[in-house]
Amino acid sequence: MILFEKIRWKNFLSTGNQYTEINFTNHPTNLIIGTNGSGKSTMLDALTFSLFGKPFRKINKPQLINSVNEKDCLVEVEFSIGNTNWKVVRGIKPNVFEVHRDGTVLDQSAAVLDQQKWFEQNVIKMNYKSFTQIVILGSSTFVPFMQLTATNRRDVIEDLLDIRIFSSMNNLMKDKIREVKDQIKVLDLKKESLLDKVKMQKNFIEEIESRGKDNIKQKEDKIQGLLNEENDLMNACEGMNEELLSIENRLEKHSGATEKLRTLGNLKGKISNKVSSITKEHKFFTQNTVCPTCMQDIEETFRINRINDAQNKAKELQSGYKELEKAINKEEERERQFTALSKEITALTHGISQNNTKIAGCQRQVRDLESEIQRITDQLANKSSENEKLATFKDNLKTTYDELAQRKDTINYYDFSYSLLKDGGVKTKIIKKYLPLINQQVNKYLQLMDFYINFSLDEEFNETVQSPIHDNFSYSSFSEGEKMRIDLALLFTWREVARMKNSVNTNLLIMDEVFDSSLDGFGTEEFLKIIRFVIKDANIFVISHKESLHDKFADVIRFDKVKGFSRMV
Repeated sequence: MILFEKIRWKNFLSTGNQYTEINFTNHPTNLIIGTNGSGKSTMLDALTFSLFGKPFRKINKPQLINSVNEKDCLVEVEFSIGNTNWKVVRGIKPNVFEVHRDGTVLDQSAAVLDQQKWFEQNVIKMNYKSFTQIVILGSSTFVPFMQLTATNRRDVIEDLLDIRIFSSMNNLMKDKIREVKDQIKVLDLKKESLLDKVKMQKNFIEEIESRGKDNIKQKEDKIQGLLNEENDLMNACEGMNEELLSIENRLEKHSGATEKLRTLGNLKGKISNKVSSITKEHKFFTQNTVCPTCMQDIEETFRINRINDAQNKAKELQSGYKELEKAINKEEERERQFTALSKEITALTHGISQNNTKIAGCQRQVRDLESEIQRITDQLANKSSENEKLATFKDNLKTTYDELAQRKDTINYYDFSYSLLKDGGVKTKIIKKYLPLINQQVNKYLQLMDFYINFSLDEEFNETVQSPIHDNFSYSSFSEGEKMRIDLALLFTWREVARMKNSVNTNLLIMDEVFDSSLDGFGTEEFLKIIRFVIKDANIFVISHKESLHDKFADVIRFDKVKGFSRMV
């Protein structure tokens, strides 16, 4: 049980720099009165602000600071749960959020939102919505249970019955399902990869077994063909080398012809010049008896001798010239033979070079084929290792299938758990178990207020109302006063359920202006009987304008406005 002990605040709304303090446990029933704007409802806003960081009424957070002092807004609330004393301090300008346990401030390293969530889930075990349904019944911004959405109604009931844990477990289960599904996707990819590897390895082994030896035979036959071609080329080269040697020997016999032709040509030129000179001399002395230069007579004997001498020399030269031409013709023939043999040598050398290139190509192909044969031979020899690889792939594949099966079993288990934990599962069964009690309590409180209708909620928290006048009514069909009685009956019922569950049970009950609006005089009397004699273990605070209610309560607290500031008097 949460036992609220006291609250105090300063610089909050219209309250000034002096603390206003209210002790929750002094009296069982308390009336808070005051004129409009005096600050009598400020306690509601201070309480919800201290616990949840937001006021009860629709007021923006910056507007909570006193407009005169504009700083040092502070609210403190003290309560106990079992043997543990708690104190919450919350402020604005500066921002403050402290949770004290047995006088010690708890670690504030977490973010404010995380700290608030921890406080609601682990300390008071209520959120703002549940708190306002169990502790507070307001007249302005309060949304009664019957006006909440179906989802919000469920949230309130789950808090009351302490089954919100199933929702948390459901969220965890969804995360686990998502995680396992991701693992299954990874395993499926791994499985497909291993299936491909097994197939490829099988094909590889079959290729080794079926084509290895045939491939070796083909390559050996090709090697033999290359060796035969290489042998033929080498024999051809040997023949060409022999022929080349023979030609080179013959070539030596015709070497030097060019030089001799050059010498004989020079000699032929000299002889030609000599013949020309003798011919001129012979012609001169044959045609002239007088010297054309000095006009003297040439001696006849001298002239005849010179003519004869020229004739004799010309004969000698002509005879030598013929021999020279024979020699020249012989050397020209030798030169032609030398040229022809040189061409043959060139052709043979080129042929030998081509054959050597072909021989080198054959040798290279033979080496490549021998390497291929060795590789295939090694593969055939190492076939056992390839089989081991295949066995490893199969083992990994089996393991993957087993893991997939486990994950799918886990998914089935998680899906079943998820179906139990979702709204239509265990929570609904628990709610169905408590619904007869809830409906019984609501109708009990309605009868205590002399409102004789049969009100019931189903598992979807839709109401069914039967009255003596109308068989099928709804909440919205009633007057505001009748709605107020239903709201009060639900409020008292929620407190009764909370007391039984001891999860969100609390001593504090605050009602804001419930007597000022919809309750008629008769309803007021019946209501006062309920809060005095029926509601147990509660400290009740009623906020009202009605001065006539003084004698109905154990204590009266009055608020007034003094010089613009709200004060408790």
